[in-house]
Amino acid sequence: MKRKLPPTALVLLASILCLTQPASAQADRLPNIVFILADDLGIGDPGCYNPDSKIKTPALDRLAARGMKFADAHTPSSVCSPTRYSVLTGRYAWRSRLKQGVLWGYSRSLIEPRRTTVASLLESRGYATGCVGKWHLGFQTPDLAADDLPPANRVITGDHPHAVEYSQPLAPGPNSVGFDYFFGIPASLDMEPYLFVENTRPLAPPTEHVAASKHRRQGGGGYWRAGPMAPGFRHVDVLPELAKRATKWIADQPADQPFFLYFPLTAPHTPWVPSKSFQGRSPIGHYGDFVMQVDAVVGQVVDTLRRTGQAENTLIIVTSDNGSHWPESDIKKLGHDANMNYRGQKADIWEGGHRVPFIAAWPGRIPEGSTSDETICLCDFLATTAAIVDAPLPADAGEDSFNILPALLGQSSEKPIRPATVHHSIDGTFAIRSGPWKLIEGHLGSGGFSKPRRVEPNKLGPQVQLYNLESDPVEQHNLWENHPDVVRRLTAQLDRIRMSPRSAP
Repeated sequence: MKRKLPPTALVLLASILCLTQPASAQADRLPNIVFILADDLGIGDPGCYNPDSKIKTPALDRLAARGMKFADAHTPSSVCSPTRYSVLTGRYAWRSRLKQGVLWGYSRSLIEPRRTTVASLLESRGYATGCVGKWHLGFQTPDLAADDLPPANRVITGDHPHAVEYSQPLAPGPNSVGFDYFFGIPASLDMEPYLFVENTRPLAPPTEHVAASKHRRQGGGGYWRAGPMAPGFRHVDVLPELAKRATKWIADQPADQPFFLYFPLTAPHTPWVPSKSFQGRSPIGHYGDFVMQVDAVVGQVVDTLRRTGQAENTLIIVTSDNGSHWPESDIKKLGHDANMNYRGQKADIWEGGHRVPFIAAWPGRIPEGSTSDETICLCDFLATTAAIVDAPLPADAGEDSFNILPALLGQSSEKPIRPATVHHSIDGTFAIRSGPWKLIEGHLGSGGFSKPRRVEPNKLGPQVQLYNLESDPVEQHNLWENHPDVVRRLTAQLDRIRMSPRSAP
């Protein structure tokens, strides 16, 4: 008669068998993927990028030491909603209804029905898919005959005839584009309505009202707009709640199924409302404290992966949706440059608006402590994910997404992965980057929050902005007159990309 092994022995035997699998068998396992998108985190905030940063970021620094940081990573837009659309769809948002600005808490769904997203692609490969955080891509079917996407200076309210109705199921939404589970807030933490949504329903309806709050720079409690709010909702509680939900979701995943977590944070975007345990921990006030809390949230995710035994088979990426909203006055007053030495800030077409931190770690695959100078864009996430799981993209998907997996793995190439990258500012100013050259068309201003926003060319002066970022990364020397051939080439290339349905192969 055969003796049955006790449960503890079975567990031990299974562990031994797993450890003694051939390396190739372990490498063939589909990896978990965690994509953390900070909100308004500047490239000069993490210490691993900026040794002069006045903010301590130990979790981000450790992650960079375990993996790779990209020195030339960019967002397709210098504001939030267009970047989020591009992250999930691999498509420039100016090809969509949005064009350039931002959505609001009452805006309709932006991602087109049946469009391939990172979530739907991975779901088709057997992944569990979760989204926890700031959605900011709208809910419910849009009325395509209505202009429910206002200019940046006009806010949609619940009284707008084409606004989202929160008493009805919030679909289409995250669950309609490939996510099994969603928990988060509709838009930015300073945009009404203020409530949590789980899958397609608010946890509680916004039956109360909150008054507007002034920015910290004006001595306020943290900027947010007046509007409807769910009972008990507190802005300061949002980031801790999202961290709790995200780490629980990771911990609940079965060991035999790969998972994808898209974790778009609400910070350090306004309102700057760090939890009590983080208040006063940085020398530059509430913004620095909030960045430190973001860093701690990244640490919680990494610790959860390690505790659940998932860390060794997880690709984790941490980046930002645009540059920091950090004007020159803050740099002078506080001695901290959130966008490092790059010109401009969030919303601008200059480098400070769209050059962002990008840290990736994947044990045994991404070289530890490495740095890549490859020019990449956040819309490359879809094509890269498809390459990781060996899934072909449909012909009508990922129109502007390039596979950066070779760069992640530290493989060198004679040619750059991206022949060109297109950026746009909050007012729709376009720029194109190709090799060291960057052309900004239309005018000579920032196109965003920095002054001057627009400077119209005159007949005797510069007609466009042309910078060589290799010799002039801070964009101080306009070379348009010295290199008319480059101006013509990049102008034609930008026009071709805008006229063509896609820029990726």
